[in-house]
Amino acid sequence: MIFSVEMIYVLMGIIVLGCSLYIFADPSNSRRFTTGSFYLIYSVTLMFGKLIPPFYTGLLAIAMVVIIASGGLKKSVHVENSLQDREERRKKLGGKLFIPAILIPILTLLGAKLLAGVKIGGKLLLDPSNVTMVALGLACIIAILAAMWMTRGTPAAAVKESRRLLESIGWAVLLPQLLATLGTIYTNAGVGKVVSKGVTAIIPAGSLFWIVVIFCIGMALFTMIMGNAFAAFPVMAAGIAIPFLINQFDANPNHIAAISMFAGYCGTLMTPMAANFNIVPAALLDLKDKNHVIKVQVPTALAVLLFNIILMYVLVSLDV
Repeated sequence: MIFSVEMIYVLMGIIVLGCSLYIFADPSNSRRFTTGSFYLIYSVTLMFGKLIPPFYTGLLAIAMVVIIASGGLKKSVHVENSLQDREERRKKLGGKLFIPAILIPILTLLGAKLLAGVKIGGKLLLDPSNVTMVALGLACIIAILAAMWMTRGTPAAAVKESRRLLESIGWAVLLPQLLATLGTIYTNAGVGKVVSKGVTAIIPAGSLFWIVVIFCIGMALFTMIMGNAFAAFPVMAAGIAIPFLINQFDANPNHIAAISMFAGYCGTLMTPMAANFNIVPAALLDLKDKNHVIKVQVPTALAVLLFNIILMYVLVSLDV
């Protein structure tokens, strides 16, 4: 293949490596060596993750956690243009400012739908194992080039801005990788069986309503803990959905899977562990309260969770 998933990770690692080098060279950051080391280690895991044995990758992850726990991660002070200069550039570019941001979803969709299976010289253009991710990575690269062309910026400026955003996110940048494995670990550890025993001990036998309530709320809570509904689903499915809703009440698995994921997404709206959705927007908008996004979303999340409980109960009742 011409563009693989691994290439996207390597490009991400190169950008993070550049950010770490800028941090090492920044005398204004009193903890530039530990902060730079944190992002340097992170860049190594991105660039060489496929080559490094899992045990040593685990050691690198522990090293990053130690840096965080010891207070070695500190955000640098970034010198920005004056408000007047930024306002003048904003007026000059006008609506064109949104072009790079709009390009990303458009090109990702087009790439994933139109370029899947396309071959050039007998080689697949995009990695078939994850066409969407490769398309997203290429779309981001094109968007960066478009932004540089529009603003007459340089690659160095792009790396510096990436550094500013990366430092704004801070330790939360690790969450996607760490949480991606959490669901499997919980399942293999037998957490689902423990949940199943707990439900059996607490809920009266044959109480469909309370099983649905516990299942949907459990999906939301586990998602809040793990930061990802996909990680929460295997645990809750093994503990409640399969033994009770599907085996005992003969519920439609498609209904259960779809609605349970929506219930999990309600948890996504209410947790800082879902860094991509809740921490990154706060950083992008420079909000003083980093939890402001979550606070605004809580009422909507609770209302949607209640609707999911009612919907699942009604559909399972009809299946019985």
